[in-house]
Amino acid sequence: MIPAADSHGPGVLVTVGDLVEDVIVWSDAPARHATDNACVIRRSRGGSAANVAAFAGGLMPARFIGCVGEDPVADVLTSELAGHGVDVRVQRRGRTGTVVVLIDAGGERTMYPDRAASADLAEVPPAWLDSAVALHAPSYCFAAEPTGTSVLRLLGHAGRAGVPVSLDASSTGMIEEYGLARYLDLVESIRPAVFFANAHEARLLDVTRPQFAKTLTVVKNGAGSTIVTPPGGPPCAVPVPEAPPARDSTGAGDAFAAGFLAARAHGADPVEAARAGHDLARSVLFSPGATSSRPPASSPAAGDGPAADTHGPARP
Repeated sequence: MIPAADSHGPGVLVTVGDLVEDVIVWSDAPARHATDNACVIRRSRGGSAANVAAFAGGLMPARFIGCVGEDPVADVLTSELAGHGVDVRVQRRGRTGTVVVLIDAGGERTMYPDRAASADLAEVPPAWLDSAVALHAPSYCFAAEPTGTSVLRLLGHAGRAGVPVSLDASSTGMIEEYGLARYLDLVESIRPAVFFANAHEARLLDVTRPQFAKTLTVVKNGAGSTIVTPPGGPPCAVPVPEAPPARDSTGAGDAFAAGFLAARAHGADPVEAARAGHDLARSVLFSPGATSSRPPASSPAAGDGPAADTHGPARP
């Protein structure tokens, strides 16, 4: 489980993974192939791990670990993330990644990721886990090397330090490309305390398998109830409050994870944490990309680490 807060506060929620630029394309009409399509284009900070850190930054101390480019885009993204109260610790090499996100009239996403430097994370100093109450990793981390190996080693450091890990399934496409059997072996080796998935990912993986027996599984289903299943316990359906149809679902799952993990760090039970996740996720459904209607934190809150970027080790 995620440890509850003590008299010194909840500790730091650490995330590891992508920090990229999202290019958000909003269209109100079906795509017309091989011709012009009217749209509105916006740019924002993206990357699942960075989004979780940004959303959590207003709720508890948060830290992001990743790799970005040696370019002005990275400067903007790291500064924006630090503006949400996040302790940003990044290595820098190459060029910053970009994801083109096509949003249809119903709010659903189609993504074209170019991860660039995000896929190039080298060995992470174990000290970057100092004061961690939990380490959160999206499965996107394992889509490319050397990031996959570096993150797996960091998860190993967390396990040896007694820091619980949460893992997000991230994408059916990523899991299928990685290989279902291989991915299940990965889950078994990580032994996450919490596993997030949407309904499609949960069906693909079958989260009733033995690999998840000691894990709190949290299965989201859009406007349908979230199913929370503790290790060895019965599933519990947590209804999602009614809301207007989403205009842009980008980042909603990341906001949910941030709300859930922050609530757990403050002592909430899994059902209460799911409700906190629903509340935060709702705040991003009507703005472009992984942005919230709530104001960012006014200052970094993650303790002694740097509040912008830190040059990590050079490329091996």
